[in-house]
Amino acid sequence: MAVVSFVLSASMGMAPMAAADAIEQTKGNWQDKFRQLDVDLPTPNTYRTASGAPGHQYWQQRADYSMDLKLDAAAKRLTGRQTVRYHNNSPDSLRYLWLQLDQNIFKDKSIAELTRTSSPAKDGGDQISYGTLARVQALKDTQYGMEIGSVTDEGGRALPYTVVDTMMRIDLPRPLAPGASFTFKVEWAHNIINQDIVGGRSGYEHFRDTKTDLFFLAQFFPRMAAYTDYAGWQHKAFLGRGEFTLEFGDYDVALTVPADHVVSASGELLNPGDVLTQTQRDRLAKAAKADQPMFVVTPEEALANEKETDKATKTWRFSAKNVRDFAFASSNKFIWDAMGVKQDNPAGPPVLAMSFYPNEAEPLWSKYSTWAVAHTIKTYSKYSFAYPYPTAQSVNTWDGGGMEYPMITFNGFRPNVDKKTGKRTYTANAKYGLIGVVIHEIGHIYYPMIVNSDERQWTWMDEGLNTFVQNVAHLEWEENFGEHRRNPNLPAEITSYMTSQGQVPIMTQSDSVLQFGPNSYTKPATALTILRETVMGRELFDHAFREYSQRWKFKRPTPSDFFRSMEDASGIDLDWFWRGWFYTTDHVDIDLASVREYRIATGNPDVEKPLQREEYRRDTKEPLGQVHNREQGLKTLLEREPGLKDFYNENDKFTPTNKDRNKFADMVEGLEPWEREALARAEKDGDWVYFLDFANKGGLVMPLPLLLKYADGTQEFVMIPAEIWRYNAKAVTKMLIRSKQIVGVELDPRQEIADADVSNNAYPRKIAASRLELYKSKDETKDLMADMLVELKAKKEGEGKEGAKDVPLAPGGQQ
Repeated sequence: MAVVSFVLSASMGMAPMAAADAIEQTKGNWQDKFRQLDVDLPTPNTYRTASGAPGHQYWQQRADYSMDLKLDAAAKRLTGRQTVRYHNNSPDSLRYLWLQLDQNIFKDKSIAELTRTSSPAKDGGDQISYGTLARVQALKDTQYGMEIGSVTDEGGRALPYTVVDTMMRIDLPRPLAPGASFTFKVEWAHNIINQDIVGGRSGYEHFRDTKTDLFFLAQFFPRMAAYTDYAGWQHKAFLGRGEFTLEFGDYDVALTVPADHVVSASGELLNPGDVLTQTQRDRLAKAAKADQPMFVVTPEEALANEKETDKATKTWRFSAKNVRDFAFASSNKFIWDAMGVKQDNPAGPPVLAMSFYPNEAEPLWSKYSTWAVAHTIKTYSKYSFAYPYPTAQSVNTWDGGGMEYPMITFNGFRPNVDKKTGKRTYTANAKYGLIGVVIHEIGHIYYPMIVNSDERQWTWMDEGLNTFVQNVAHLEWEENFGEHRRNPNLPAEITSYMTSQGQVPIMTQSDSVLQFGPNSYTKPATALTILRETVMGRELFDHAFREYSQRWKFKRPTPSDFFRSMEDASGIDLDWFWRGWFYTTDHVDIDLASVREYRIATGNPDVEKPLQREEYRRDTKEPLGQVHNREQGLKTLLEREPGLKDFYNENDKFTPTNKDRNKFADMVEGLEPWEREALARAEKDGDWVYFLDFANKGGLVMPLPLLLKYADGTQEFVMIPAEIWRYNAKAVTKMLIRSKQIVGVELDPRQEIADADVSNNAYPRKIAASRLELYKSKDETKDLMADMLVELKAKKEGEGKEGAKDVPLAPGGQQ
């Protein structure tokens, strides 16, 4: 280890200037990274307490729905009649109500459509993809958006209403008093989007090979906007990214669909005798008690069903209690499997875990989907609360990604099909992608479908928290889950984002977030991972996170409620952490700038002088000419004439003298008794003293995980809390006293604090190791004649669009 070695004088205690002292401290550049966050958070009140718990006067609104829905599969159209009973639990009188009309995002004059921007090509020019072109054509061909037929009160009298982009205001005949309820009815309809072309979170998928469709409908009806104590009406326009802030209530829904369809929906099926065969009912009852998935509709039955045509209809009836939304999927393609989940928590009811998917998803889905549903319920319940609903469903609705709603989730990933042999295989990415997305979306039933955070305002409160628990569930599924791609070490992975340009703080409003995935998912999940594994430890973190979840289930928390609850339940001051990770775009880069090594100097010349001689000989290089003389065998005059030797040839400046001994005796005599004891103890112990200088180059203060490597081959891990930075956030010096000599120090050896530059984390510095590939330069000269002689390819039968290829653009005419 290339350390500087000094002798620390017992009387003087002088050393080189430490890094902390080298920073000029003035009023202008001092930073208080530990300033309490309460000055920036909302003031606690009777609704939300300083502990982070709901106050004794906490309130939230409620909306109960009764709906009759009809799916016209041929026309790709959904019509509905709904009755809403709205309960005003607030202390305010309301003169109007606001509803969300999310389908209006697909209107050509919506804010979302009008503000769509294009991205330049890699060469900086203009581009348009085939997908974009097809989307524009689809919006031109079909009129999308919510069509309001009527809005009336309970007695059928018309109510005035105003549509504002994706929101609708209903003016009440008289103010709705606190504690009162109001019932109104809405008739509506809208065309269903082709999700593959138009995009969005719901719609239908058309299977060209079989000429069949799979419908998955969400955000399809006028839904009550939230009225809150912290923001009033949450009626920000839906722009496609900031999701939904909704009220809890009971849903009674009748779904009329083609008779050959199988339906998955939020809630419990109330009339299985009307829509299922006796065989299917028997299978479902058996599956509810099974410990592994069982088919309710087999792959063979689903394949036969999709080949039939039936113009008759059936009505499926569902009941969903105390949920904040409703969604469903319907198709004649569905395979259906299910299994029972017995919760470890006695407060939780038995859960029916189910999956619905087409034959195109096999064999991947029958093997993993329902198992992933069951695993999520068991894992999430362990870290939050018992799953409160009777069903949890995973529906295959596309080839990638996912979306969540109460008791039902829409999930992607399918196997590949060899076009020549028809054989299906799936990649590791598809396998772990499916398991991961099911865990993520079922996990969303906890956050935010139960812990009902405001997604329109703070995306990270549902996506970030859920991604964190999802990664915990990954690790409890199997070690090395999906290898690096699906199971990354988050603190190591997030560094590229945290050092990138175009960032905004995590606390940014959802629709204004740049780099949405890293900001709303990965960075907050990483922050919570660091809190659990490094800053707080699992015991304190898990207790606090569980307390937060239980406090706010079926309620609407804000960020301040989360921050305060985590501190209140753990007893750990985390204001420095919330401020740095959630309110700034600073990153972590801590430089282990230097390490200095000392031994305690006893002052005893008979001990110190020989040590000083050894250190002098170790650190002082002899003249090179003298070395070469010795190598050549040249004898000095003194060697040839030993009679020339005297006192100074036998003694040097490191020889102890009586004067030195008397000085030491006088020094010891002048010490207090306790000081003599400390000096004697130091002489006996022979400890090593180290000063470690740390420079904060990234801005974020963090704990200092240190790996100390000793000369005898042993190691010691030390965790220095982040509070070491409280007096100086730019540079600090840590002193360590050890009984053994340290030969190496490594900062963040497990890559747990998201340090962006690991090259300055070791002392002495490590040599960066990698591999270098040889390459051969290529001649890119175009051979026009050879290109013309290439045989023209015949167009492959059934060839279609793949990926997001660009449409060729040619210059337009003269303007």
